[in-house]
Amino acid sequence: MNYDIIIRGGTVIDGTGAAARRADVGIAGDRIVTVGQLDGAEAGRVVDATGKLVTPGFVDIHTHLDAQLAWDPVGTVSCWHGVTTAVMGNCGVTFAPCKPEDRQQLAEMMESVEDIPADAILSGLPWDWESYGEYLDSYERMPKGINVGGMVGHCSVRVAAMGDRAIDQHHASADDIKRMCELVEEALQGGALGFSTSRTYLHVVPDGREVPGTWAHPEELYAIGEVMGRLGKGIFECAVDNDRQVHGMVGTPDRSVIEREVAWMKELSIRTGRPVSFGFVQNRSDPTAWQYWLELVSKANAEGAKIFPQTTSRGIGVLFGIANRTPFDNCSRDWRSLRDMPVADKLAKLRDPAFRAQLIADVAATPTKLDVSAIYRLDDNRVDYERDAAESLTAHAERRGVSPAEAFIDMALESEGKGLWNYPFLNWDFDAIEAKLRHPDVVLGIGDAGAHVGQIQDASQTTYFLTRWVRDSGAWTVEEGIKMMTSEGADLFGLEGRGRLVEGAYADVNVIDFDALALDAPEYVYDFPNGAGRYIQKASGYDLTLVNGEVFMEGGEHQGALVGRVIRS
Repeated sequence: MNYDIIIRGGTVIDGTGAAARRADVGIAGDRIVTVGQLDGAEAGRVVDATGKLVTPGFVDIHTHLDAQLAWDPVGTVSCWHGVTTAVMGNCGVTFAPCKPEDRQQLAEMMESVEDIPADAILSGLPWDWESYGEYLDSYERMPKGINVGGMVGHCSVRVAAMGDRAIDQHHASADDIKRMCELVEEALQGGALGFSTSRTYLHVVPDGREVPGTWAHPEELYAIGEVMGRLGKGIFECAVDNDRQVHGMVGTPDRSVIEREVAWMKELSIRTGRPVSFGFVQNRSDPTAWQYWLELVSKANAEGAKIFPQTTSRGIGVLFGIANRTPFDNCSRDWRSLRDMPVADKLAKLRDPAFRAQLIADVAATPTKLDVSAIYRLDDNRVDYERDAAESLTAHAERRGVSPAEAFIDMALESEGKGLWNYPFLNWDFDAIEAKLRHPDVVLGIGDAGAHVGQIQDASQTTYFLTRWVRDSGAWTVEEGIKMMTSEGADLFGLEGRGRLVEGAYADVNVIDFDALALDAPEYVYDFPNGAGRYIQKASGYDLTLVNGEVFMEGGEHQGALVGRVIRS
């Protein structure tokens, strides 16, 4: 047998949950040919994996890389964390189907919902499509470091079918629904992995109205689901209506909203036989609501539904620092004025005694709406996402004998603007995270790679899960953990040949120095089109990542291969 690559002597974790074993992996072309003993066999390259883990490439089922891969074919940040396959098109916001006259609207909608600059989207994408199948064709032509598939989004489908009525007309007409169903069928036949929608009032267009489809009647959702059922294709993904007390809403949390959301998902899944997945998080207005969600989901699945909540391996946190946003931006125009300055200018302003005094006075007069006791230091000296009262902004201020605003300024200057703070506004309770991830129906997701680029950096959660939950605490075995990041997601989204390190599968492979695996602190960089900024986060411990049988990343550096493929339903 002629091999192109042999990975010799590693500990193979195959992604199925089977016990780890010492084995060699032989690769020819884009496939894994042999998993076993290859003593004496030769190859164009032999990798010594003694003492290392050899795993399938990770499958990230919840990304918003829809635009970024067009100008960043390597797929940073995902490529630094072992991801070889990503699912785009989540939360209902996609770029196809799209008439030429709707491009601006969809780009601005993506910016408003996912914090991806519209100018970057408009200038960075080729926009050489109208249908969803043509969109995937365009992605086929683009060089890509990782494999990608996507769902078709409710927002673009509604805009294509209803035009200007898509946002404000909550109940679509029979003709509108018929046209939407035609567009979804066209998308599924063109390769879409499913359909996604948003029902959270937190997702809005630039003028503040909720995105198209937020208030769609369940019958509209059922009709679309029935197209999927008839074709036997696709998953139905949703950003659900979840937290009704954010942004000043008061009163007792209304758990009838949870009952309503699970009811339509249950009905859709039972009617169509298709799986449904939704973003599943703990919110601050009703911290135990997640238990009620799981109670209802478990009951629905026992009665024939296929509902799979997806949650994160750590808190979903907004990053604050001088580089971009601060916890005090809502306190005054002076604080907000810092955002658009170069870092050197920001530091100079903060060193000016008069300006510094004004900033501190502004916060005293108009306190931030955020709980500063829940904002924690996160930098090169502390890459730790768990709550530690001693590391809160409040605690640092008390130790220094100054106000939180003054402590924030002082620590920004001491770090030359690199210091960061993390505010985990969702999924902050690690006991709850563990309980959710142990539920048999819950899957790992919502890393949001490519989205919220100036606020959040959660695309590194694969590395975090492997270190915090598998290696350091032993909450999951390495076999269990790798399965959760590979075959579970691949199977849910129908990604054939991905997510397993077995003979005949595509050769998407990680070689990992498990003991050395570690996260770097997030960093704010200006590498998007037109000089737009974003947070990135690197890692160490990934010796090698292969995509479709070619060396993609080695030691955290891209090796030149761009052989990722579009995965169609």
